Amino acid sequence: MKILVIAPAWVGDVVMSHTVYRCLKQQYPQALIEVMALEWCRPLLSKMPEVHRNLAMPIPHGQLKLGLRRSIGHQLRAESYQQAIVIPNSLKSAFIPWFAQIPQRTGWRGEWRYGLLNDLRRLEPLHYPMLIQRYAALAYPLPPVGRVVLPDPLPWPQLTVTPAAVEQTMTQFGLPCGQRLIALAPGTAIGTLKCWPPRHYACLAEQLIAQGYWIALFGALHDQPVCAAIRDQLPTTLQPRCLNFAGTTTLTEVIDLLACCRAIVSNDSGLMHIGSALGKAVVALYGPTDPGFAPPLTLQGRTLRAAPPESSVVTEPWDQGYHPRLIHLKPSQVFDTLEALLAMKEPSCVF
Repeated sequence: MKILVIAPAWVGDVVMSHTVYRCLKQQYPQALIEVMALEWCRPLLSKMPEVHRNLAMPIPHGQLKLGLRRSIGHQLRAESYQQAIVIPNSLKSAFIPWFAQIPQRTGWRGEWRYGLLNDLRRLEPLHYPMLIQRYAALAYPLPPVGRVVLPDPLPWPQLTVTPAAVEQTMTQFGLPCGQRLIALAPGTAIGTLKCWPPRHYACLAEQLIAQGYWIALFGALHDQPVCAAIRDQLPTTLQPRCLNFAGTTTLTEVIDLLACCRAIVSNDSGLMHIGSALGKAVVALYGPTDPGFAPPLTLQGRTLRAAPPESSVVTEPWDQGYHPRLIHLKPSQVFDTLEALLAMKEPSCVF
């Protein structure tokens, strides 16, 4: 059996899509699963052994380019896929499997995809309250009556890294594996609303350094200013123990570096999901989004969200643009939660 999966567009969603491939392999051990994803997400797929081949989606996120989708679909006809699973809910994501004439095209109803998908599912959010459940349900045949009953527990995302690759990356960045290293991921792809304020991250970093830890700041190129601001707010004597990798690493390097961290403290972001899939201790910080919808999927994962403040009016200039729940989430709460998680497991590199 040969299956094509159209992957989501964002890093965290691609990590969570690993559950789809694991569920498919449990049902069809001999299946060849090929995944089409945007270029920036493809390094994640190379860490998922269930994926036989990952294909580049050459069309930027948000663009239709129907002629190019038609050309790609025609090229894929020769692959003889038996099924396509379209994880995104957009209309444009369903065109390539349709042009490829894949016999069974599975996905949720959305954006008038009637005809493009012939195994069209109706999503009932109460039955699948978590995003990972909505993804996983697409991996199973729809029964004649009722809905897909998912296995319990679901197989969580689990990225695979090799000791040799991790050691090489750590050497490249001058970090011996086994360092008492805590990762902080203070950015997101959509601005500051989902972010814990930098002053809180700086306070947490100072507390952790006082406990003998090193800090590694991770993020994309656009996260460089906030990561630099966190480091700059530390006392000068502590700054050498705070390493800023934002915008200087590839996604593959980030995965390898996170593999040697003891834990990660993160906003609701893709890096949080990468840390979870590596089995790290994860403290995930939530403001406007629901912690139960896409939480860290790891036994050592915790979600934190401050109670709604009496007033949502932000008076301090440095808190402008941040969600009140995140402003009121104290560094001491995060430190105590992280400390409890770190006490559960001895420092080690996990592969």
